[in-house]
Amino acid sequence: MKAQALHGHLDALLLAVLEGGAQHGYAIIEALKERSGGTLTLPTGTIYPALRRLERAGYVESSWSTVNGRERRTYQLTDAGHRALSSERSSWQEFSSTVGRFLGATATPPATPA
Repeated sequence: MKAQALHGHLDALLLAVLEGGAQHGYAIIEALKERSGGTLTLPTGTIYPALRRLERAGYVESSWSTVNGRERRTYQLTDAGHRALSSERSSWQEFSSTVGRFLGATATPPATPA
């Protein structure tokens, strides 16, 4: 799946991945890939700018850590990020339900006048 197809949803996906705890960028990319069954294979050039945007918005905070002798920036949700994720989930449920009424099942054709 291409990053462009996720327009408007990437931030929510990143928040959801970070809900499980702090992770560094590569682990976030791998979590997206794993949780999507391999459908989401997004490049670093998509993920890191989105993480910086979330950090500027106050939804994510980052810190440097050493993992296996390598310095990595680790990201975690803030309280505002948890609230934003909750809001995103509610919005997604409403959107998904509404679109599902059109695309989820075969629609019954309108009755023809007698």
